[in-house]
Amino acid sequence: MTTDTSIKEQSEDSKTDTSSAVTYDDFLKCDIRVGTIVEASVFPEARKPMHKFVIDFGDEIGMRRSCEQITQNYEPEDLVGKQVVGVVNFPEKQIGPYVSQALTLGFRDAENGVVLISPEKKVPNGERLL
Repeated sequence: MTTDTSIKEQSEDSKTDTSSAVTYDDFLKCDIRVGTIVEASVFPEARKPMHKFVIDFGDEIGMRRSCEQITQNYEPEDLVGKQVVGVVNFPEKQIGPYVSQALTLGFRDAENGVVLISPEKKVPNGERLL
């Protein structure tokens, strides 16, 4: 059982430098949306192993291309139909012959592979992160 004293100690230990803290307005600048992968393939021209894919971010945003180093945990055929989370207002990025139009979000697992962020339940494509 946690006591009020231990909560206070944990809170003081976990304080961060507030000079790097973001405001709510800063957070709103990142347009983070959910979309469904509709096409996926291996990206053989990339210097590092990658997959490239097309994500349907709904009517307002439309289709966006993305590529990620996710080959350790995903095969292209496993990606089609998967809902993922991405930042849709980053500038386009040229990666070899491919132009990435969205930054797909994920976390590193214990083996240093990337696990894509996906909603627990299906939500409409284009829904914005709250």
